[in-house]
Amino acid sequence: MIKADQPLGFWMCTSLIIGNVIGMGIFLLPAALAPYGLNALLGWGVTVIGCTFIAYVFAQLARALPQEDGPYGYMRRAFGGGPAFCVMWCYCVSIWITNATLVVGVVGYLTALIPALADSAWRAPAVALALIWLCVLINLRGARMSGRVQLVSTLLKLLPLLAVMLLGAIILCSAPQAYLAHVPATPLSWQATAAASTVSLFAMLGVECATIPAGKVVQPERTIPRATIAGTLVTAAVYVGVSAIPLLLLPQAQLSQSSAPFVDLFSQYWNAGSGRWLAGFVIVSGLGALNGWTLVAGEVTAAFASHGMFPAILKRHNRHGAPAPALLLMGLLASAMVAMSYSRTLAEGFSFLSVMVTAANMPLYLMAGVALIALWRRGKIGSNQAMLASAALATLYAAWASWGIGQESLLWAGALGAVSLPAYWYVRVRQKLPDTVQRSSL
Repeated sequence: MIKADQPLGFWMCTSLIIGNVIGMGIFLLPAALAPYGLNALLGWGVTVIGCTFIAYVFAQLARALPQEDGPYGYMRRAFGGGPAFCVMWCYCVSIWITNATLVVGVVGYLTALIPALADSAWRAPAVALALIWLCVLINLRGARMSGRVQLVSTLLKLLPLLAVMLLGAIILCSAPQAYLAHVPATPLSWQATAAASTVSLFAMLGVECATIPAGKVVQPERTIPRATIAGTLVTAAVYVGVSAIPLLLLPQAQLSQSSAPFVDLFSQYWNAGSGRWLAGFVIVSGLGALNGWTLVAGEVTAAFASHGMFPAILKRHNRHGAPAPALLLMGLLASAMVAMSYSRTLAEGFSFLSVMVTAANMPLYLMAGVALIALWRRGKIGSNQAMLASAALATLYAAWASWGIGQESLLWAGALGAVSLPAYWYVRVRQKLPDTVQRSSL
């Protein structure tokens, strides 16, 4: 039986992960990976294995600490308030940027369907702002309403991706030689595989999403681990499948220059009129991700406030159990970012997002594995060899990925972390918080 204060079950948590991870990036990813040739498939293998270890770490933290309110609680339990604030501050910034970029991408595809949006300089930004606040309003109705929207949008966004895999299967059965006609010429190398893995990692960000609204999940110690692993594996299977098919069926040069890889694929192997209906599903995919990340943004902000890190007003919930002040703040921040950066093109926005968001997520992924090991060493949670091995491998993968995203991304991550230090100091002074949490009391 679902309690009123715990409205999210297994399917809604799973759809939250799938819906948040599969956003706008999947529709641009084949073109981004095309220059790496078959190295892209090897890179996907590395990314899937690494992200599975990270997902397993979050699943174990959720199972061992069901009373904590998601990643901030895990970090605080392991390292104290200061490091937890720094890690989650970076994560919050990544969500704000994600929401702004998602809505710009959605409006870009809407403009293709409704050209009148481009007739005036104010129409497209106005629609973008309206969509941000539509998702805020949905989430103000509570986590269950947001979960229902997420479940429906996830099912809809999977349809075109399943259509891509079905088209690939039909071609494999009817004309298997097509898969050998355009084999990429790029030679296999470790450097290219590592670079492709970094690109694909951006597409897998979000495997931790089911842990964010932990206090609103039915039997979180059981539901969150199952949903986290299931959502990660389903997403990985979809991504690998839909990335491999255009890579093998379209000429490498054509694919690398494509702004709509799946449209090109269907136009060549099906019919030229398939682009409009595909654009409609891209919009649904983007809106589903925007809705899910709005939920995550509100819950992370409210968790901060409940621990005294943000003003107390942000932890308040309305009669639907939604963190209303936090959601309104997230709407304002996303709106400001849209207003400041709306001149970016879709490709520029995607590039900017991949740099900033990947860098901002890495501290959380890196410290999650370390947190699991630290809590085990202090006797706060039980363990087994599989758990410890997964924590160690997840930590190594996150460290390797942080190095692989490049100097620019590391500088962005460092800048975000540096900004968090005076913010945390200000909070401590204003609220007279201790510098560290007395772990013995935890």
